[in-house]
Amino acid sequence: MFVLTIDQQQSRRTGDRVDAFLDLLRDAVAGHEDAMVRPFERTIGDEVQGLLSSPELAVELALLALRTGEWQVGIGAGSVDEPLPSSTRAATGAAFVHAREAVERARSRSRLVPLAVGGEDSAGARDAEAVLRLIGAVAARRTGAGWAAIDAFRAGTGPRQEDIATRLGITQQAVSQRLKTALWAEEAAARPLAAALLTRAEGAGS
Repeated sequence: MFVLTIDQQQSRRTGDRVDAFLDLLRDAVAGHEDAMVRPFERTIGDEVQGLLSSPELAVELALLALRTGEWQVGIGAGSVDEPLPSSTRAATGAAFVHAREAVERARSRSRLVPLAVGGEDSAGARDAEAVLRLIGAVAARRTGAGWAAIDAFRAGTGPRQEDIATRLGITQQAVSQRLKTALWAEEAAARPLAAALLTRAEGAGS
């Protein structure tokens, strides 16, 4: 199982944005509800937490949180205590402990990418964290134009660059250049590796 504990940065200065973030997460999970073992909910203060069975969805949501630039992400991989309560914040287990420790590490001011991973397999967790932080660092340097091209590309199932160009009002060559500059193909290739490493981080018997 995978626990995402996500804490808002500088909430005293920017105000509490938990409700809006929960709406964003619900939209992102749409179509993948079967992978949400327990839904995201506010835990304490300006922090949210959810329990997932899918490492791919954990990667997706962690990177979504980083994209906003407003959240610190801790991912815990491991077992959970059963039977599970109906509320995420009432659940316990190794994955929750790892997520708590991870989000505390993610708060470090020395981290350009505020994300950390903990798991039963410490080597797998360390490697998953390294890949996810690298993806996050690449994404943090994207321009608005690069994100627009990526969002348009991901909006359909294998959309043609011609369709994306029409949607964005630019040339096909410009679409191609934006995707290349944004290193989208490289991120897309690295995401499955991050998910595989999260699975490894769960450890045997999780």
